[in-house]
Amino acid sequence: MERGRAAPPPWRGPWILCLLPALAGGQPLAAGEAAYEEWRATGVRGRAVELSCGPAAAAPPAVVFWSFTPQGEGLPRAVAVGSGREVAVAPGTGMLGRATLRNGTLELRELRVAAQGRFLCQGLFPERGRLRVGYAAVLLRVLVPVSKPFVRPTAAAAAEGAAVALTCTVREGTEPLSFSWQHQQPRGGPSVSPAGLGSSGAELRLTPANRSHTGWYICTVRNEVNNHTSDPVYLDIVYGPDEPAIRVEPFSPEQGGFSAGEREDVVLSCLAPSNPPSRYVWLHNGSQVHVGQTYVIAAIARAQAGTYTCLAENSHLQTRTQATIVLTVYYPPAGSPSCSALASDDQRDVALRCRWLGGFPLARLRWVGSQEEEEEEEEEEGLMGTSFSMATRIQPGAATRNGSSFSCLASHPALPLGAACGTTLWVPSGSPTCAAAATKGDEYVMLRCRWEGGTPLVTLRWRDSAGRTLGDPAPSTAVLVLSTDGSLGGREFVCVAAHPLRAAAAECRLRLEVPELEAESEVAVLEGGEAQLPCRQRGSSAGLGATVAWYDPKEREVTPGLAKYRLEQGEAWVNLTVRDAEWPGDSGTYRCTATNAVGTASLPVRLRVDRYPAPPNVTISKLRYTRARTEVRLEWRTQGAGNLTGFVVQRRQTKKPLREPPSPWETAAGDIEPHSRDRRLGGLDPAVLYAFRVLAVNHRTAGHPSEVQTPAEPPFEAYPAVTGAAVAGMLVATAASLLAVHCIARHRETLPRLHDLLFRTAGPGAQEPVGTAEDAEAAAGGEEEAGPAQGDSSVPDTAAGAEAAAAAAQGDPSVAGTAAEPLSAAPGTTDDPPVNVTITVTATP
Repeated sequence: MERGRAAPPPWRGPWILCLLPALAGGQPLAAGEAAYEEWRATGVRGRAVELSCGPAAAAPPAVVFWSFTPQGEGLPRAVAVGSGREVAVAPGTGMLGRATLRNGTLELRELRVAAQGRFLCQGLFPERGRLRVGYAAVLLRVLVPVSKPFVRPTAAAAAEGAAVALTCTVREGTEPLSFSWQHQQPRGGPSVSPAGLGSSGAELRLTPANRSHTGWYICTVRNEVNNHTSDPVYLDIVYGPDEPAIRVEPFSPEQGGFSAGEREDVVLSCLAPSNPPSRYVWLHNGSQVHVGQTYVIAAIARAQAGTYTCLAENSHLQTRTQATIVLTVYYPPAGSPSCSALASDDQRDVALRCRWLGGFPLARLRWVGSQEEEEEEEEEEGLMGTSFSMATRIQPGAATRNGSSFSCLASHPALPLGAACGTTLWVPSGSPTCAAAATKGDEYVMLRCRWEGGTPLVTLRWRDSAGRTLGDPAPSTAVLVLSTDGSLGGREFVCVAAHPLRAAAAECRLRLEVPELEAESEVAVLEGGEAQLPCRQRGSSAGLGATVAWYDPKEREVTPGLAKYRLEQGEAWVNLTVRDAEWPGDSGTYRCTATNAVGTASLPVRLRVDRYPAPPNVTISKLRYTRARTEVRLEWRTQGAGNLTGFVVQRRQTKKPLREPPSPWETAAGDIEPHSRDRRLGGLDPAVLYAFRVLAVNHRTAGHPSEVQTPAEPPFEAYPAVTGAAVAGMLVATAASLLAVHCIARHRETLPRLHDLLFRTAGPGAQEPVGTAEDAEAAAGGEEEAGPAQGDSSVPDTAAGAEAAAAAAQGDPSVAGTAAEPLSAAPGTTDDPPVNVTITVTATP
């Protein structure tokens, strides 16, 4: 069985099938309403295919069982079974591919041809409070991609006019297959379909074959999965040779042949179309002089004139053809005259030189200037004369304009138009450029001065700041090599450029400087963050290529690859990043240094790592059970300032045996938003007493936990009604008692026994019964003087005790707690005069 990436546990498919009724929750399976669907699917060998157990929009089955029946067989085989997250794959499914089951869908990766057949899905689908049985049959067809074809010709080489056939074959691929052919010329070019040929699917017939059929042939095979193209196969058609054609370069035709000047390069080419290519043999006046298609006569001489014959031979067909020409040779000087200009007389004049050697007779050469000077030069020609083979002219630089052109004219009897060469005197634009570079190991400093262009070339030389010449002058580029020592720092060197057409010399200056650095003096970062310490080189330091490095507070060089640091380097900057800054270990002074061939610069950067602010303290303001005791309502507040990113609520059981350690705190709610101050927590066991605490957290740490509290009981909802009924009853009983006592006191004669019972004093000093109202007033005045008797209680106190007793008897703790408070009426609330009496009340619960 395959299950994720873990080791395969034993096959448990049959056990899961036995548990299907239990998984259904004891509900009856409506087998009579079972749905059955069947469809076809197509897969490609080596790829993946998904087989769904039902429509895509339907809910996944609670339990699913997949089986497979191979094509042409009647016995199904188990593939996979699943119930929720429990998935089991049957052993031996590797012959179908790599099978996985997810949400009822069977996926076969690396599909194999053996998977072609009928897959049956049996599933229990949840539907309206019950499980519905569903069946789905998938007829899977596995397609095989076309393999790479190859082409076989009947013959690799055939004579022109013969019949040739090419066959395209493939090793495997699902039919139907379609074939197409492409033909490409031997020397490249686009591939085209061989139109007009006898192409019949996998076979291409060339009847009869001609030379146009020579080339590369490619076969492409297609099916509904893919297409594949064969490697090109070359077909060679043998023919020729045809009659040769001779070409002469340079082309100088004459009556009966060709001509060429002596010392001139002559190229004789022969072409006779043939396959295989012809073998060429050249004959001069009947004698063999060269073998090959092209015969090059370098600097031809007069003795090489005569007849030249080209023989073409096809070694495969044993056939020959030939052609003959006549070549006449003249001998003027070879090539053309050459002109040059050189500075002379200490950069004040220009020497113009013209040269053209050889020929018979010798060539005549003469210099001419610009159009304005041609008439004057023609008048001086008789005095100056002409030169043979070589001519030199001195041109004053001060009298020559920038951009002046001069030409050397050459004449020869063999050249009707003669020959010429020329040169233009000019000064390059701009000014010289200076640069410095250090060699490997900074052992030497090389100063380079460059100012290219111009005719003649600019002459450059190095001088020091005192004007002393260093090294030798050179055209266009001057290089000066100096040994590195402490004296080079700050020294200045001058490159002087001179040209005959320039009145004043140009120069460029170069100062060798120690590198300069710029960086922030102090960088602050919170602990745990990344500190960016930039360091930049200011200026170019004459291009000496300074090396920039960082050193930590312990003067250790920071190298790439360290886990604590990261270096980012550019052309003129190096940034140091301190990862996960620690307090106070990473604080300190870091140093950035730059070193070149003439000195070293250093710049300190102080890194300050600050402590991360702690979260604020938390206090629980409310913690109470709901009525069902399965949820609590928790409220809290924060005290003090601090960095805050959220809250965490923890809980644990409070009552444990004496010797058993308290249970660990578990998270009841995490990732609470920083602005929240309350939370409703569920999932509590009513029989367990829990303790809760709240912690504030930030990016780095958690704050001090709040005080530990247990939830309070929910409020008693019948308290207002019970309290109202008790108060109303007490008021009614008190009013009735007062009315009864008042009535007995007024009617002493009518109710003597009740009067004596209520108003008779105990002991020998008791007063006599009062017969009149005046006597009653006198008796009342006597009692006031005597004061209340010990053990007596006022009427309000007795009523309050009765109310508390009633509330305690009914089990109301809130009322019982408040009954101990004294109850008193406000003064001035009755019209009757006060009566000092003693009343004994018996409260019945």
